[in-house]
Amino acid sequence: MRAPNNLNALRAFEAVSRHLSYAAAAEELNVTPAAVGHLIRGLEDTLDVQLFYRTSSGATRLFLTDAARSVLPALQSGFDLLSEAVEQLKASKARTVFTITVPAAFADKWLLRRVERFQQRHPYYELRIDTSNRLADFAADRVDVGIRYGTGVWPDLVSTYLLRDEFFPVCSPALMRGKNRLKTPVDLQHHLLIHDVSMQSTGVFPTWQSWLQKAGCKNVVDHNRGIQINDSAAAYRTAIEGNGVALGRTTLVEFDLQEGMLVRPFDIVQRCELAYYLVHRKASENSPAVVAFKEWLIEEAGAL
Repeated sequence: MRAPNNLNALRAFEAVSRHLSYAAAAEELNVTPAAVGHLIRGLEDTLDVQLFYRTSSGATRLFLTDAARSVLPALQSGFDLLSEAVEQLKASKARTVFTITVPAAFADKWLLRRVERFQQRHPYYELRIDTSNRLADFAADRVDVGIRYGTGVWPDLVSTYLLRDEFFPVCSPALMRGKNRLKTPVDLQHHLLIHDVSMQSTGVFPTWQSWLQKAGCKNVVDHNRGIQINDSAAAYRTAIEGNGVALGRTTLVEFDLQEGMLVRPFDIVQRCELAYYLVHRKASENSPAVVAFKEWLIEEAGAL
């Protein structure tokens, strides 16, 4: 017999062995008793061994032969392993929820533009992206990984370096034309300065004051002038609309520069010791989902 028929015959044998009844085995397997009998006889012929015998006196009863009884435990263990393998295959197709906490601006300007590539590579992960700017409690909030901006040191979390920004002025292309067009940093005195104060509590975060000092025109351009916005993405939207000049960050203005919605009027850049890190709990280090997301994210960061 071919392999599929052998498997069906072995299942019939195992079922009859438990029930000691062709009829009961047939009901379990959803076939007729005649079909069960045919499978058993075929298996006995193929193996050249008798599996069952019947009593010849009184009510007819079915019994296992010694040969059948000796192989039954191994056969049942084999079917248990097969069932377990099938369940694992089914589970592999189930979508696994994977929660990420990430700063809102980074999600808007960087992550969400790339995340479809992760989904294409790992279609069975259902991403849930939390863009609240509070520091999540990984255990209480059931967070798998986070993307954080800082020094890379957070208690009880493993951090992996991703990206470091450079800071430079950005503005609408419209500000590069007209009477007060931006030709040198000194020309900033004629334009509104857009201050991103979302990280103002961090002393090392670059500001207009520090950039103007690096550009050598701190005493010419009033660094306090302008508007303060507590959201990086909103600050760049304001600049895109031509309502001032913002201090751009490499990761957050990459797409807007590529699309021509923003331009860099000057080449002077300021660096910062803070960076983006992927963080997760130590206990999650070998989680397939965490490993998959980390590998993909490092690849994307390397491409930038």
